[in-house]
Amino acid sequence: EVYVMAELPSNVFLADQYADIFDGFSIGSNDLTQLVLGVDRDSALVAPLFNERNAAVLQACGRIIDAARRKGRKVGICGQAPSDFPEFAAFLVEQGIDSISLIPDSLLRTSERVLQAEQQPRPPQPSRRATDVRRLGGTRRPVAEPVAAWADTEPFVPGSD
Repeated sequence: EVYVMAELPSNVFLADQYADIFDGFSIGSNDLTQLVLGVDRDSALVAPLFNERNAAVLQACGRIIDAARRKGRKVGICGQAPSDFPEFAAFLVEQGIDSISLIPDSLLRTSERVLQAEQQPRPPQPSRRATDVRRLGGTRRPVAEPVAAWADTEPFVPGSD
């Protein structure tokens, strides 16, 4: 079987077409988050804005899962988000994801949340879309904090370093 890595926003937009070609999807949550939000998680200036629980990221994951379900394809996720945020893993289960990779330290805590999510009655497929994502939390810090931090810095001038 051949799965496509869903790490680019274009993969989200074309998920139905990719589902006609590939056997399934593997959502790369780290890269998908960076590219959906336009935030470099390794940059001290904007890393605080990196948040897998952002509504746009959740909707991107939900759209990929929906496309996979509609086309009878498998879909899993790799990346830090399900390990860091058990509520994110529960959200994925509610959306209908097939597999989640976790780091060993988070296995018990996250498995508990996944089990709770699996035991909840599921509404019909169309209403499982990632439309109301406020319950998962917003950004980790108010946007004004990191923006203020780099607003006072000197502008970057190429060749000045």
